[in-house]
Amino acid sequence: MEIIRAESTDDVALIATLADTIWRDHYTPIIGKGQVDYMMERFQSPEAIANQIATGQTYEILVHQEQAIGYIAYEPRGKDLFLSKYYVQKSERGKGFGKLAMLHIINCAKSLNCKQITLTVNKDNTHSIAAYKKMGFQITGPIVQDIGNGFVMDDYRMAFSLS
Repeated sequence: MEIIRAESTDDVALIATLADTIWRDHYTPIIGKGQVDYMMERFQSPEAIANQIATGQTYEILVHQEQAIGYIAYEPRGKDLFLSKYYVQKSERGKGFGKLAMLHIINCAKSLNCKQITLTVNKDNTHSIAAYKKMGFQITGPIVQDIGNGFVMDDYRMAFSLS
């Protein structure tokens, strides 16, 4: 697997396409079509992704056999590396790509002298919570964020210590 930093307009468009497929499949049963539609436009449209990159977030594309199979996004926040996106296409899960991506994220965090990796995950996303726990993340508390348009993200904050 290769991990390629997203830099071009084509990269951003590819990530938005991946997001559309992955999010609709994974999140619609958890949060519903209305919230998925809203979040796709607000957080994963080409314009939103380009803006996130411009303001310091790193997006990277996961590639296997010349095919994009997922993407990650992260940014340093003080002594934490905040992992905001960590997605692999459903057909490619369970093949070790997520573990390879996490090793890459850990190495990035260490190179930035971060003390931990943090993320948020929907409280009803039980499969992902279990996967994060298996990788060594711990739930550090609940977090509810109003994201507008009558929607909230009802999440757990999770952390992985690098010490």
